[in-house]
Amino acid sequence: QVQLVESGGGLVQAGGSLRLSCAASGRTFVLSHMGWFRQAPGKEREFVAAITWRGTGTTYYADSVKGRFTTSRDNAKNTVYLQMSSLKPEDTAVYYCAAGYVVAQGITIMTSTKYNYWGQGTQVTVSS
Repeated sequence: QVQLVESGGGLVQAGGSLRLSCAASGRTFVLSHMGWFRQAPGKEREFVAAITWRGTGTTYYADSVKGRFTTSRDNAKNTVYLQMSSLKPEDTAVYYCAAGYVVAQGITIMTSTKYNYWGQGTQVTVSS
């Protein structure tokens, strides 16, 4: 089993920045990739960003956050980060960290079904 704990959410004004962290514990050696999803009220959960856990750390982003969000990892700390900049009110959502152990890449890594473990979520609110 792998446990994920997110932190770093909060309230920020439009144009501001926040950094989310996701600390993984347990059988982290099985992991292939980690990702970030978000869910706004009344909307379905959507992919935000992902990073492979091994090798060079290939990153993937939703079109809506490209150029504004950056995901990175620190394998020594078993932690992934989501640096969010130029935040917009439409970025308001609960952000979830997720991890998968079956290798995925390309469009498949953006699919929630490729993730086996989920964090509890952290609220991000962007005021206008």
